[in-house]
Amino acid sequence: MQKNILILLGHTDTETYSGAMASAYKSGAEAAGHEVRRVNIGEMQFDPILHKGYKEIQELEPSLLSLQDDFRWADHIVIVYPNWWNTMPAILKGLFDRFWIPGFAFNFNKETKKIEQHLKNKTARVIVVAGSHSPFKTWWKYGDYTNEIQHGILEFAGIKTKVSPFGPCERVGNTCRSKWLQKVENLGKNGC
Repeated sequence: MQKNILILLGHTDTETYSGAMASAYKSGAEAAGHEVRRVNIGEMQFDPILHKGYKEIQELEPSLLSLQDDFRWADHIVIVYPNWWNTMPAILKGLFDRFWIPGFAFNFNKETKKIEQHLKNKTARVIVVAGSHSPFKTWWKYGDYTNEIQHGILEFAGIKTKVSPFGPCERVGNTCRSKWLQKVENLGKNGC
């Protein structure tokens, strides 16, 4: 079944292994006939800082409004980023701080005291690229380093999410990195 797929590269530099992963997914998805949009966070224009916290909602820049439209359009969202200090890059966290707001991704119903999830019936794949440590060793030593994006952000808004960690990409040869790219391309072909 053809899907509308949004790919968000959460690394500001497209010429990285994270960028190659996003390109591999896109290549596979397009080859299978999926409709694909790709957003590179480094090409977006927005202030990632919440200057007043959530006391006030800052006016959203055109890049953020466009990304909200892309999320509404997508059946499946793919987010690719490097694991820095056991979490996503600060700019990616700042992106979610700014555009993942009530009215778009969720609402708090004051009467029922429940969260209304606005992005149900969507799926996501989070691809995390580790540089110098294996994902398992990082998890074993520090705990679930994808909890924030999977459970605290995407699933909070109703998006069923799977995580695919890869690494350590700096400690393996080109053969292994090529196999990982092929695996990601196959995920793209399957739209999952």
